[in-house]
Amino acid sequence: MNFMGIPNVPSIEKEVLEYWKKNAIFKKSLEKKSPKGNYGFFEGPPTANGKPGVHHVLSRAFKDVYPRFKTMQGYNVPRKAGWDTHGLPVELQIEKKLEISGKKEIENIVEGDVRASIIEFNKQCKESVWEFKTEFEEMTERMGYWL
Repeated sequence: MNFMGIPNVPSIEKEVLEYWKKNAIFKKSLEKKSPKGNYGFFEGPPTANGKPGVHHVLSRAFKDVYPRFKTMQGYNVPRKAGWDTHGLPVELQIEKKLEISGKKEIENIVEGDVRASIIEFNKQCKESVWEFKTEFEEMTERMGYWL
C-alpha cells in the first residue's frame, strides 16, 4: 500500500480483502487458542428481498462489534448466519407481485386448495429472497463482516 499523496481507496480496499482471503485471517481467528472457551454468535438474518442499502451496512457494522470484542477478550466466536425468507416485507412483496392482498387471497392462489396455495406462496417468498443473495454476499465481504 502506498500512502504517498492521495490514497486510492478502492485499490486499498482490494488489497486488504485479498490479504485477508490469501492469509485466511478470519479462519485463523477461529482456530486460535481461546482461553475463555466458545462464545456463539447467531446473526439476526437480513431480509434480502431487495438490493442491499446503507441501512444494511449500518446494522451489520453494529452486529460485528460484539463478536470482534469477544474475540479480543479471548473467546473463540463461531458465527452462524442465515437469511430471513419469510418476514412481513417479503410477504408483502409477493402479495404485490401476485396482485393479491391478505390471508383469504393467499389461500386461494391455487383455486380450491388452501394447502397447495400456502405451499406456493411460501415457495415464492423463499425464491424472492435468493434474487439478491449475491449482492448481499458481496456487500458483506467488502465491509469486512466476517461470518
